[in-house]
Amino acid sequence: MDLEKRPREGSETRVDPRERPAEPTVRREPEAPEGCLAVAIRIPVRIIVLVLVVPVRMLWDALVVAGRFLNDTLLRPLGRALLWLGRAVFVWPFLGLWRYVAVPVGKALGWLGHVLVVVPLVWLYRYVLTPVGHAIAWAARGVGAGAGWIARGVGAALGWVYACLLTPVGHAVMWVVKGIGAGLAALGIGVWTVLAWLATYLVVVPAVWLYTWLLAPVGRAVAWCGKGLVWVLKMIVTGIGTGLYWIARILFVLPALALWRWVLTPAGRVLAVIGREVWDALGHAWRVAGHISLAVGRLLGTLLRWIFVEPVRWVYRSVLTPVGHVVRDAVLRPVADAARSVRRATRQALAGARESVRQARADFRRMLFGAPRQPQPVDRREPSEREPRTLGSSTTALTKD
Repeated sequence: MDLEKRPREGSETRVDPRERPAEPTVRREPEAPEGCLAVAIRIPVRIIVLVLVVPVRMLWDALVVAGRFLNDTLLRPLGRALLWLGRAVFVWPFLGLWRYVAVPVGKALGWLGHVLVVVPLVWLYRYVLTPVGHAIAWAARGVGAGAGWIARGVGAALGWVYACLLTPVGHAVMWVVKGIGAGLAALGIGVWTVLAWLATYLVVVPAVWLYTWLLAPVGRAVAWCGKGLVWVLKMIVTGIGTGLYWIARILFVLPALALWRWVLTPAGRVLAVIGREVWDALGHAWRVAGHISLAVGRLLGTLLRWIFVEPVRWVYRSVLTPVGHVVRDAVLRPVADAARSVRRATRQALAGARESVRQARADFRRMLFGAPRQPQPVDRREPSEREPRTLGSSTTALTKD
């Protein structure tokens, strides 16, 4: 009996996002147990490598910091200055030369070539060569038509000669040649038959008998002797090769195999363990040396801050700042206010003098040339600002008086 409630058809089932299917557990294979040799080598090697690596890592970090400082303060500004100088010396002059010299000169030369070469050639082609070519073509068509009529007459005469004279003569010659060819063919067939019979009984039959009863037995005997000789040589070479193989195996292969199996393989395994431990020790020592170098750098930075930066900051904040405020309030601000008032008075004096000069120049001009003519008001039939526009005072062209 099904105790679970099934959803109805067409209804959507809501799944709680917190209810996720359980992920399959991954079985981790246990690490291979380490031997006593690796454990015995690890600690001394790591200590020795750490002692050797710490100075190298500290020197490396110092060089990195110095390089970054040198790059930020010297090399990057110097590179930007050299880049700007290179552009100013090499790029911009050539760009200006190309833009303001080469391009206008090229355009001028192109226009000049178009005017002096292209336009005359087009005119010559259109108004000289084309009419001359049309005239030559018309003359050639006339000459071709006359030659065509002549060729048709010659062709008709040659056709009559071929049909009424050459064709009957050719038929008679072909009949004679066919009769002679039939006789020669019959004579050749008879001669070929006689020669074939003579060659068969004088050459082929003796040659077959010679091959069957003489050459074939001799060849089989020679082949059997050769096979026996090859078998003997093969057995001799096989015996010598087997002896040399066992001699080389006993003298070279077995000692080399024993050396590889009982000496080189164990030594290689030991060296591999030592190399792996040294490599791991180098990585571990490099990381530990990085932490040590960071701690030493922070210590040096703290000492530098407490020895130099904090005293300078205290002197600036406790001594120089109050002195600067006193100097600003007691000396600089009064001097600035005085300078500002003097500047304001000078500006006012200059403005008054400028206005006096302008007024004197206007009076002198009025004395020499008289007063300027005032513009006369023109009645534009526009309403004043106070009077509203009405239908009787329209300003359109159709309703003017």
